[in-house]
Amino acid sequence: MTKQIVIPFGPQHPALKEPASFDVTLKGERVADILVKVGYNHRGIEKGCEDKPYTQCVYLLERVCGICSHSHSTCFIQAVEEIANVRVPERALYIRTLFGELERIHSHLLWLGVAAHEIGFDTLLMYSWRDREVVMDLLALLAGNRVNYGVNIIGGVKKDITEEEKLQILKAVDILEERTKYYVQVATEEVSFIERLSKVGHISYEDALRLGAVGPTGRASGIKRDIRKDDPYAAYEDVDFKIITDNHCDVYGRAVVRVSELMQSYSIVRQLMQKLPQTPLAVNVPKNLPAGEAISRYEAPRGEDIHYVKSNGTDKPDRVKLRAPTLANVQCVAKMLENGNFADVPIVIAAIDPCFSCTDRMIVATNDILSEKENRMTWKALREFSIDWYKKNKGVDFSKIKKLGK
Repeated sequence: MTKQIVIPFGPQHPALKEPASFDVTLKGERVADILVKVGYNHRGIEKGCEDKPYTQCVYLLERVCGICSHSHSTCFIQAVEEIANVRVPERALYIRTLFGELERIHSHLLWLGVAAHEIGFDTLLMYSWRDREVVMDLLALLAGNRVNYGVNIIGGVKKDITEEEKLQILKAVDILEERTKYYVQVATEEVSFIERLSKVGHISYEDALRLGAVGPTGRASGIKRDIRKDDPYAAYEDVDFKIITDNHCDVYGRAVVRVSELMQSYSIVRQLMQKLPQTPLAVNVPKNLPAGEAISRYEAPRGEDIHYVKSNGTDKPDRVKLRAPTLANVQCVAKMLENGNFADVPIVIAAIDPCFSCTDRMIVATNDILSEKENRMTWKALREFSIDWYKKNKGVDFSKIKKLGK
């Protein structure tokens, strides 16, 4: 009988670009079980928002993720604007949509390069990341930044699109579309690419639906869901595009969905530039919001992003809660790897395009190590608990480390 062994995978691993952490149980070379662990990269952004005015929360939430920065800030301010009962000018909505699609383009090209690297196709990595620079340069031209664009403000946007910039956008889209045709050809004709990714990380339509898969992960298993169509926001009601789905239900299908979505994004950008209305960029929003709450949904490059905002009638939110798409998709990983090869673990994890900075959460313990005055662990108690735990369970010598207050 083959003995089972448990191998820790992450949080630092040469095959992963994120602090992902998994305990992989192997039976031979096959995955018998996998434990998905979160909490390694928690930064307390939700709690931080409670101490800051809404205007400052925008900048904080934009830094939840370096790739989906516009997604998180837009999702947040949509909830704030609903509570404030303000109508955002159409030109601002079009500009928000433009940046959302440019962000999707650079995210999908980045993913394509990472996925290619995980399977040893480094030529495709170099090509896709070279082409990604076209959209990154465009974002820098329009916003002044390649990351964290700082375009959104509550009530609209603070950066306009000039006629000259419009021409630059259309020129860049033409270049990107021509180069993306090659990636579509690779995804549909390159035998080694198809064979390496086919039947890897399989998850059926039923399982993807049951486990709540979102974005390209869900659409690659035939789930026809896209918030841009299902619950339109910004300017998506004014543009025409298709929801891309695939029925391969594996990593190959996720690659096909993403490269096909790139072509749809180019079409959306062209429509936005043709229809860009002449209206103000923003409206004034009161500093203090009325008491209320709202939920906002946004189709980020990785899938559905959800923000909940509760107002208590002041200039600071009473509660901010976000659900990033990786939190929805990461529970699918265990099912995808069920009875799979250990060598496929990196590409299967990478195929959901994980972002653990967006995902990680902190757990509040409720036992005798908590403070007597409140149902929370203090920093002092947490530090002492961790020292004692490692000393007892791992045999680590902490004799030279003084405990706080001693």
